[in-house]
Amino acid sequence: MGTLVGACLCGAVTISLSEPKPHIEVCQCTMCRRWGGAFFAGQDGGEVEIAGEAHVRTFQSSAWAERAFCDRCGSHLWFRFLPTGYCSFCAGLFDASIDKPIEKEIFCDEAAAWTHLTGDHDRKTGAEIIAEAEAAGFTFE
Repeated sequence: MGTLVGACLCGAVTISLSEPKPHIEVCQCTMCRRWGGAFFAGQDGGEVEIAGEAHVRTFQSSAWAERAFCDRCGSHLWFRFLPTGYCSFCAGLFDASIDKPIEKEIFCDEAAAWTHLTGDHDRKTGAEIIAEAEAAGFTFE
């Protein structure tokens, strides 16, 4: 798949993502649950083009992350890890992502009872993810 094109609910913001990964990553942390109502399903890939940037608003949800949304319809757009600029886009924006498998689920220990995902994929707790990030040199407040 060369490029994924997705949009927010009202269509004011469109995102084109080249070389999308063939899988989805899921975060079950408390912040993602509050932000999305269940969990965050992320799609990432290569180069990104955003149309309708005038409608994009961001919220810095922690010292190390920001989340973006459309100011017209409220659709969630992406999660950005501020220390590296890594951006993961809401998989639901892209119709072509609907059949992709989950590769990894993080903060699985914070999942609500009604969001437990089935399937054979890598699962890591919050402590495991934080330990990996700290071993890579990142610090968290």
